[in-house]
Amino acid sequence: MHSTLLRLAGVTIWRRFFRISGFAHYIDICYDAKAMYIFGYSRVIDPILRDVRLYAPEFSGMKAGDRVLDVCCGTGEQALHYATKGINATGIDTDPRMIEVAGRKRRKRGLGNVSFQLADAQALPFKDDSFDYASVSLALHEKERPARDRVISEMKRVVKAECALVFIDFSVPLPRNAYSYLVRAVEFMAGREHFRCSRDYFQQGGLDVLLRSNRLHEEKRGYLKHGTVAIIKARNV
Repeated sequence: MHSTLLRLAGVTIWRRFFRISGFAHYIDICYDAKAMYIFGYSRVIDPILRDVRLYAPEFSGMKAGDRVLDVCCGTGEQALHYATKGINATGIDTDPRMIEVAGRKRRKRGLGNVSFQLADAQALPFKDDSFDYASVSLALHEKERPARDRVISEMKRVVKAECALVFIDFSVPLPRNAYSYLVRAVEFMAGREHFRCSRDYFQQGGLDVLLRSNRLHEEKRGYLKHGTVAIIKARNV
């Protein structure tokens, strides 16, 4: 009971802070788990991340005709942005609600060069060397340490040798700005398990450590959201 009261008090403080700073609507949506799925991702989170989605294919050097896999695709926005560039995109996620939303978006936009399916990023249902690129956006920090490595191992397996993997996730350490406070608040309110994994991601050292431990060679790096989000292109050698 004591811990519950402390958490509610913390949420109240954060809600007041973000109400003052103009993020109240976003926090109210995030606090309702059901609304997060039905409304939050498509109507709030996807627009916030639009610049990230647009930047990823240009930054990575993807071109029309490439085969690209987006793992943990959520509502499919990253894969859909790939498809608008003439890229043959595939998105996978374990949540059927997300795949349903992604499928509706694909049909609404009339894109025939993108598909979505239910699949586990830790056991991808694709043959070795099936793709020119694989990307994962803001998902590794949500997983346990062993799961992070398995996801990366599977991405390496399905991407052709000398082609690339693209990682988008929070910078470690986070810069001191409004975006980082928003990140910390949302990660806290997303639930105990999510927050525990997120905290461990930062303690582990983020993408830098994950790339080194999985023997990936960083080719280039960029930052978005005033340094809050890092994007890294790594060569699959």
